Amino acid sequence: MGPNSHVAVVGATGAVGIEMIRTLERRNFPLSRLTLLASSRSAGKALQFRDETIAVKELKPDSFKGVDLALFSAGSGISKEYAPRAVADGCVVVDNSSAFRMDDAVPLVVPEINARDVAGHHGILANPNCTTAITLMALYPLHQAFFCKRIVASSYQAVSGTGAKAIEELRRQVQQIVRGETVTWEVYPHQIAFNVLPHVDSFLPSGYTKEEMKMENEGRKIMHHPGFRASVTCVRVPVYRAHSVAVSAEFEKPVTLEAARQALLRAPGLDVVDEPDAKRYPMPLFTAEKDNCEVGRLRKDCALDNGLCFWVSGDQLLKGAALNAVQIAEVLLA
Repeated sequence: MGPNSHVAVVGATGAVGIEMIRTLERRNFPLSRLTLLASSRSAGKALQFRDETIAVKELKPDSFKGVDLALFSAGSGISKEYAPRAVADGCVVVDNSSAFRMDDAVPLVVPEINARDVAGHHGILANPNCTTAITLMALYPLHQAFFCKRIVASSYQAVSGTGAKAIEELRRQVQQIVRGETVTWEVYPHQIAFNVLPHVDSFLPSGYTKEEMKMENEGRKIMHHPGFRASVTCVRVPVYRAHSVAVSAEFEKPVTLEAARQALLRAPGLDVVDEPDAKRYPMPLFTAEKDNCEVGRLRKDCALDNGLCFWVSGDQLLKGAALNAVQIAEVLLA
């Protein structure tokens, strides 16, 4: 893969796919040709990239002939079916779904944390779960400083994590409530407007959801920390864009607030927004459409030895998805 690559985006018309196209343009990714792929329903739609209008093509088994790099964001079923075909045609795949994340042969990468893992790929690289990526942006620098044993966390996840239809559902419900109409829903099992759902992804026999277990499983792999433990409650909130996570972390080494703050200030891709007296702290309203994640509300944990509490917020569609995928592609090029 060289500086004049032929790049494809799979799932180009979805919420993450559109952000992938914007991010490639914004970061001036060196490509000579962009192919946009989606289901037959979306084929023929036109999207803008740089100064050209590109028609979306239907995803087919032979779509990857001559393609150097494919960014996938069309769900794990599509990834499982088409990513191996793309690799067989000589293409490198960066996949945003859960299909390959826990595959030992596939690097799971947050470039600010484990960019070196990219070199071990066999054609497919995986993007982590959005909540995991955003949490680790703040947790990993603290882990480097103090060695994290475990976390207890609650997420506040925006509807953008479910996709474009969920964003539209929240918009519609807000309008229905304002007009005094009956509220309707299809995407979520309950009304999301003016409500919170302690239910993200499907439930497991343990009582946790799949989403809640991703933090521990993916965190172990990304941080190369097999003993890492995470007890997480994932909550969907009526926010359009950007996830937030409240974290209580326990460390092996003694923790000071000053050392923690310095570790976070040095961390790439992370802004410290922590002036409670001035009412400055991370909020999804201000991290939406922003590349960097934000961390704040930093304080000693009252209940844990060597514990720290913090609040981290980041754009689910960017660092949680499209931006991270493009950053992986940039590491591949470098």
